[in-house]
Amino acid sequence: MLRSLYSGISGLRAHQTMLDVTGNNIANVNTAGFKASSTQFQDTLSQLQQGATGPQAETGGSNPAQIGLGVRVAGVTTNFSQGSSQSTGRATDLMISGDGFFVTSKGGSQLFTRAGAFSPDAANQLVSPDGGILQGWTATNGVINAGGPVGDITLNPNTMVAKKTDTVTLDGNLPSDAVDGTKLDRLVKVYDAAGTERSVSMTFTKAGSTWNIAADDNGTTATGSVTYTNGKPTAGGNFTVNGITIDVSKVSGYAAMSSLTISGQNGAPVGKLESYTLGSDGSLIGSFSNGIKQVLAKIALAKFTNPGGLEKAGGSSYVATGNSGGVQLGAAGDPGLGSLTGGSLEMSNVDLSQEFTNLIVAQRGFQANARIITTSDEVLQELTQLKR
Repeated sequence: MLRSLYSGISGLRAHQTMLDVTGNNIANVNTAGFKASSTQFQDTLSQLQQGATGPQAETGGSNPAQIGLGVRVAGVTTNFSQGSSQSTGRATDLMISGDGFFVTSKGGSQLFTRAGAFSPDAANQLVSPDGGILQGWTATNGVINAGGPVGDITLNPNTMVAKKTDTVTLDGNLPSDAVDGTKLDRLVKVYDAAGTERSVSMTFTKAGSTWNIAADDNGTTATGSVTYTNGKPTAGGNFTVNGITIDVSKVSGYAAMSSLTISGQNGAPVGKLESYTLGSDGSLIGSFSNGIKQVLAKIALAKFTNPGGLEKAGGSSYVATGNSGGVQLGAAGDPGLGSLTGGSLEMSNVDLSQEFTNLIVAQRGFQANARIITTSDEVLQELTQLKR
């Protein structure tokens, strides 16, 4: 039988594969995080008709004579270039700018994806549309252990926090022209680690150029002082009572004005989680009703030595293979992992103009190979008709 017949068949198969790959790309033109694929061809083994010979004393050398036996698909490669950004306004929609993959867990398997359309489920976990649970590090009292193993990220809406007061700051002015023995009393509300409120009382007593301070925190007392020269503090200023630092370094000591005030304290009562935002390093920062902002979790990202070696697992996800290299976990901002943007999604990187051109090329290639088969058939028909 004619070799050209089978070459044409191989060409039909190869260009059919190209059509399949191109059609899949076009079908996923609006799939978030989708990465387009391309088909690569290579020729098959060639039949040797005449081997090569080297030059001899009286004759020249000759080249090998080979007849090709068709074409085959060498591989289907994935293009991991960045897709365009689409703003969604949803806090749980995430986009990676740069390289890197989200890590999800589904059915005990670790998957990797560029599609960042996550949403909370009934267990307060961030999950992908197909149920993959977003992986990362959950904070303990606002502290992330990035060196620990990754796990499911859970954002419990009933999370509550309180902050213990460890600093009280005063501001204003202590009158330098007040008579010795003048007393000024101030009261400030502070909080313990459980958010329980209590009061710390302070009494300022004038003694020459110095104001002596006595503080009482629920029966625990301490004393301090601050000395002024030309209205500015020159000695003293800070002291501690029951673990709370009283900072009077900003209080001036000029004449004819008494405006001593409590400018602030850094504690807070119990507050409930109201919302959260995403930092560029992948930290999910919770905003609580008591004004505290605290890190709740950090999203893990993954990278591979050879991303092209990843195997598609459906649901816009990939699994590692022997040729992708081992997974390297880190956080956004680490080398090779890119940064994260909240409220946006990475769209497909399919280039429609290129794909429609590929459709034309594949169609014409298919037609040309079909013509090889029909021409070979005509030759065979002539052979069978030599004897009538």
